[in-house]
Amino acid sequence: MNFLRTIDKNAERWLLLTFYVMLVITMATEVVRRELFAYSSIWGEEIVRYSFIYLAWIGAAAAVKERAHIRIDVLLHYLGPRMKAMVYILGDLVMFIVALVALYWSFETVLVSAKFGSVSHGLRVSMVWFLMAVPLGFSLMVWRLLQSLRRDMRSLRDGTPVFEGDKLFD
Repeated sequence: MNFLRTIDKNAERWLLLTFYVMLVITMATEVVRRELFAYSSIWGEEIVRYSFIYLAWIGAAAAVKERAHIRIDVLLHYLGPRMKAMVYILGDLVMFIVALVALYWSFETVLVSAKFGSVSHGLRVSMVWFLMAVPLGFSLMVWRLLQSLRRDMRSLRDGTPVFEGDKLFD
């Protein structure tokens, strides 16, 4: 049970760290190879590109978890706890529907790639591995939105302040 809680708390952080380290090491290696040996590889550029794509989609899910996406919340300051919870629930429901539609269509792209057996140019690895970044990101978003809806429903029921995430500016 503690193991699952740890994964739930830190999954995006660990994934982001993994892809970020892979990106930085590969990019640094390629810069050294290019400057010192006047040689670069196509696979290094591909690893950096696809690591960045995974970073973006996993980061989007992490932002959903922390309520860190950009929003204009000036009007929310004038609402009470219950009304504010209802606004957040509405926003989460809309985003949930959008994420489900996007998840469906992103899997469609992965299935087409798998059907035709497309591979990357440099690594010669199935494109399915790289295209899975989008469904993975939306799957994580759906999961985090379900958690957010549960948390907001509890706040609405109890009349407690809704979770608004960490503030960048106060």
